[in-house]
Formats: sequence, structure tokens, C-alpha cells
Amino acid sequence: MTTNLQQAGTITAAFVMGRNTLRTLFSPEDLARLHGMVALVDSEPIADFAAPGALERLKGVQLLITGWGAPVIDAYLLDRLPELRCIVHSAGTVKTFLSPEVYARGIEVSSSAAANAVPVAEFTFAAIVMGLKRARRFSEQLRTTGATRNVAGFPTIGTNGVTIGLVGASRVGRLVIGLLKNLDARVLVYDPYLTAVDASELGVETVELDQLCALSDVVSVHAPDIAETRGIIGAPQLALMKDGTLVINTARGSLIDAAALTTELVSGRLDAYLDVTDPEPLPADSVLHTLPNVVLTPHIAGAMGNEIHRLGSHAVMEIRRLSEGLPLAYPVLATDLARIA
Repeated sequence: MTTNLQQAGTITAAFVMGRNTLRTLFSPEDLARLHGMVALVDSEPIADFAAPGALERLKGVQLLITGWGAPVIDAYLLDRLPELRCIVHSAGTVKTFLSPEVYARGIEVSSSAAANAVPVAEFTFAAIVMGLKRARRFSEQLRTTGATRNVAGFPTIGTNGVTIGLVGASRVGRLVIGLLKNLDARVLVYDPYLTAVDASELGVETVELDQLCALSDVVSVHAPDIAETRGIIGAPQLALMKDGTLVINTARGSLIDAAALTTELVSGRLDAYLDVTDPEPLPADSVLHTLPNVVLTPHIAGAMGNEIHRLGSHAVMEIRRLSEGLPLAYPVLATDLARIA
């Protein structure tokens, strides 16, 4: 897909995002690159279309560069931006602020979701290694008893020869698959959208969900939060898991039945690394805070700290392609919206 935006130096663009978002997402170097590629109507972002002068500033804009805190882009706004041809989102999901009218009018959309997937995949890989090393159990044992390397009653320790099951061959799931090539592990995937050809190219085996749960030493969830996936890991799937199976969730807490998972974790039968929970955050009195087989983190797997500028750099790369008359590398298509995060 190619846009009909003009060539380098002539694209008129505007930042649309929260007031404090711009310099969080974009490094000074990337901001300088943007100023050299497009004609920005203002160096500061527009955070509210109803603000005095906001719509006047946007007249004639062909490209919106959006980010966290972007206001809703709907038919009312689009009627006032007849020249708009493309929206490049310098963060993850676009579903929170783009109305269907954007696609109905043929406006192209790109996002930096692929860049945000990198730290999530890295976090997942680290959780697999640390989780199978039973680091949390050893740490708690050391803290409470002073014992070192007492493996009595522990599940199988280590990654050698394990089976790792991924629920979802999403952007994150595919990056995790790449990282898992560093381990001596068998990788299973459940994803109804993953073709046999794609699975072969990825070097994984496709299985049904129940089979994945029964065979895997690790079950890691990488599906979007949509109606079809909520509660996809329920009590029946958890019951199929072997004793000592490590459950990892860096996607959304709603994908796993919280009550059923809590029951299994309290019993000590399963281990878990949970970056997301249901509800989120957990109540302070949740028993999960106290368990030696559970690691809880406060939704930190996605881009944070020095990882955030990767999102801005990703957007700059897409805008460079537009300025050179090239198609978007990471388009978000209307046909994909129902099954992506």
C-alpha cells in the first residue's frame, strides 16, 4: 500500500498526543530528524481538538503523528481535515482513539506496536529462564529459612529439554519464538490464525489449546484482549497442566480465569510470573502477594525508561518511508482490528 503524500520536505504534519508525551517518546535526535523530513505546523503537540485555535492549526495537515494521550479522531474532526492522508501512531494500540471513519475514508494508519513488542518479548524470555530456575522459590526459601539450594519438594529445575507453549503467535509471540532458539526447548503454539507454512518457517509445532496445556512445562500467553480470548485459560486448561508448570502472562489479566489460577497457585501445584492480573492492580490483601511460587510485577513488560525512545524511532522510520514515497512497513489494516490488541 502506498500513500499519495508528496515527496520529502513537503508533507505537512502535526503532533497529536498528550502534552508531556512528545519528549517521552521522541529523543532530541529523532525530533531533529522529523523537522528535516516534514513541515510541522507546530513543534508542540495538540492534546485537545476543542482547545482554542487547535483546528485552525490543523488546516491542510496531511499527516498526524499521534502518541499516548491522543484525543479521539472521529468524523467531526475528519470533516475539518480534508487533506489528511495518514496517521502514524508512535505507540501501540490505535483502537482506543481511532474511529472506524478513519478507515472508511481511506486514511492509512501505522503504529509502533512492533517496537513495543521487543521489551515484552525480552521480559517473557527472562521470565521463562528465571521461572524455570525457580528463582522466586529459592529466594523465598533463603529469606525465610536461610537454606541454600535445598531442592526438596521443588518442581523440575532448568530449561534443558523443556516444552514451551505459547498461546498466540502475535508480534510478541513471534519475537519470543526467536529468543527461544537460544534454549534447548520444544516450542508449541496455539493460534487459530497461524498457518502451517508460517509455523514451519517459525520452527514451531501447532497444537490445540488443551494439548498445549497438557504437554508444556511453560504456558505463556500472547493473545489480544478480545471477546474470543477472554478467559481462554480457564479451570479446565489449568487442570490439564502438569505439576510445576510455569504460567506467564504479559498480555492481559482477563485472558486467564483469575479465581481458577489463584486456586492452583495457592495449592503450590503451578508457578507463575504475572505482569498483568485481573483485576489490575491486585488488591493489597490478595494472597498472590504472599506466595513463594508467584512473581508479580506491575505491568512493566512493555516499553519503559530507555526502551520508550524505540517507539519514537519506529515512527520516524515510517515517516521517512512516507517522505520517500515508499509504502508503510507496519500498516494497521481495518481487516486486522478485530483480532489485534
